Amino acid sequence: MSPLNQEPSTRELIEARRKKKTVGDRVERMIPSILFVITSLSVLTTIGIVITLFSETFEFFKRVPILEFLTTTTLKPLSENPQFGVLPLIAGTFWSSLIAMLVAIPIGLMTAIYLSEYASQRVRKRFKPMLEILAGVPTIVYGFFAFTFVTPLLKQLIPGLESTNILSPGIVMGVMIIPMVASLSEDAMSSVPQAMREGALGLGATKLEVTRKVVIPAALSGIIASFVLGLSRAIGETMIVTIASGSTKNFTFDVTQSMQTMTAYIVEVTGGDAPAGSTVYYSLYAVAMTLFLFTLLMNVFARYVSRKFREVY
Repeated sequence: MSPLNQEPSTRELIEARRKKKTVGDRVERMIPSILFVITSLSVLTTIGIVITLFSETFEFFKRVPILEFLTTTTLKPLSENPQFGVLPLIAGTFWSSLIAMLVAIPIGLMTAIYLSEYASQRVRKRFKPMLEILAGVPTIVYGFFAFTFVTPLLKQLIPGLESTNILSPGIVMGVMIIPMVASLSEDAMSSVPQAMREGALGLGATKLEVTRKVVIPAALSGIIASFVLGLSRAIGETMIVTIASGSTKNFTFDVTQSMQTMTAYIVEVTGGDAPAGSTVYYSLYAVAMTLFLFTLLMNVFARYVSRKFREVY
């Protein structure tokens, strides 16, 4: 056979491919750099937020002692003799979040147990999307619902309830968080192998005993993580408490009174009453930093719990 008719070898084809510079090759080489830049945006954004919070909070603590900010129970930012104690805001945030979790945890967990262990596949496919619709309702709608419906309803049961209080928005926040707790807990329980259920049933356990003693302990990490993430969501909620809890900066344990949360205070200060560069203006960054640290700790705790109690099958 003539050398002219010989087919090129594999090595020759590879070399020819390497020498051939196509547009696809250039794009392929650019893809890692493009993805790196896109990934870096979230990290850079977080760094920018932290730097801004720290710098403005530092300016606030130049004017107000940090001990006064963290230990006093009076918050009068716009009075003639302003006082900047954050404890009333922490109390409002604590009570609203506690009430929300007291509503969301039992209802969400029971819903997750039903969907995972008792509901048929047909019911699960129809019920779970309907439940998750609640997560898509704007929070301002929940706020007006709490103010115009839940509060008047509670007034009939609790005569001393104020028109703006922390109980009503706490309950509505709990309703808002139910889909998160239910969905994440149901996903965690559904990931438990069916063989574990069948083994327990084969030993004579009832359906309820299998759920309590096998499924829930096996899915505990995901369930606790859903609780903590729900709590973080409650701590950071804004519009519901802004509309329904009022702006009275009370440091009290009475949930029937008007109280203000940290997020509602930030909304109030950014409404235009505080001129830029004033102590009141910088106080919103101090409160925002406090809120940021609370939510950060909640998320770190959720990751710790998930890793500590995670079961791998």
